Amino acid sequence: MNKKFTTVRLVCAFSIAIIISIAIIFSISKEPFVAISNLFLGPLQSKRHFFDVLASSVPLMFTGLALGLVFKSGNFSMITDAALYTGGVVTAALAIKVILPVGVHPVVILLAAAIVGGIIGSIPALLKVYFHTNELVTSLMLNYVFFYFGIFIVNKFLIDRQAGTFASLRYQNSATLPTLLRGTKLHVGFFIAIAVVILLYILVYKTKFGYEIRISGSNPHFAKYSGINTKKVIIMTQVIAGAVAGIGGAVEQMAMYPRFNWQDSPSYAWDGVIIAILSGNNPKFVPLAAFFLAYIRVGADLMSRRSDVQNELVSIIQAILILFITAERFMAGWKQRQEAKKALEG
Repeated sequence: MNKKFTTVRLVCAFSIAIIISIAIIFSISKEPFVAISNLFLGPLQSKRHFFDVLASSVPLMFTGLALGLVFKSGNFSMITDAALYTGGVVTAALAIKVILPVGVHPVVILLAAAIVGGIIGSIPALLKVYFHTNELVTSLMLNYVFFYFGIFIVNKFLIDRQAGTFASLRYQNSATLPTLLRGTKLHVGFFIAIAVVILLYILVYKTKFGYEIRISGSNPHFAKYSGINTKKVIIMTQVIAGAVAGIGGAVEQMAMYPRFNWQDSPSYAWDGVIIAILSGNNPKFVPLAAFFLAYIRVGADLMSRRSDVQNELVSIIQAILILFITAERFMAGWKQRQEAKKALEG
């Protein structure tokens, strides 16, 4: 019943979001059918646009996986934002300063970004376990610390003084991830993200530690009294989440940028919150949720360029989805009636 109820809730939330979006378009646009067509069908109109959706879903998958793991353990740390950004800075440093063979260079960068991301991810967890601080507050504060520290590192050691704007020196060719299809942005990082999805699903649902994560998240008091080391669970889940986010930052930099130019934080972690909510913190559903969010963003971008409706409409769709999916009373009456009917039939 729970799976059926969750599915029905998701379908209803998506339907309501789409209906409201269409109503808004009709109320503000002089060419609503053009806007709607580009929003929902635009990414399917060419190979380039469709594969751009897949490329755009890659960083969303990494942050969705990282935050889904944190939320699954019953914590709410947003340090993945800092881990992803710092993973990008580590990528820039190694891609500029270190010379390695093709094939080896990206692997070294991914490992370094994962290690740094894991260390960063551990900080709010350690503060919570040993000093009883709120991980949400400390992670949000640390995001600013690591963002400006990253800016300092780039400005001090990696900046290209000849560039007309904030940008590092160009990356070496050996430190880039190749595209999979010519004429599109789809790159090898997509398969790296899928591999991480599989590994995290196995970790969460097929291992003893994954069982401890799920029990600690659903019932921390029972987990503690049943002998589970909840402190270890809190620390290790956030270390793994930080490592995943760090890899995400490295993949995005190596695949999509010839140099580091993140003068503002990309804030993929906040998108990761949406992905985690839509996927129910289940790694196997993260690619679908990331694809959906990337799809409507590419569609909204096409809509804004081809009609008189701006792509900020995506924010409305996201807000509606979060509102209905997180609202505990949404369709609760239907669930109660179904459970009562099943009980009477039994």
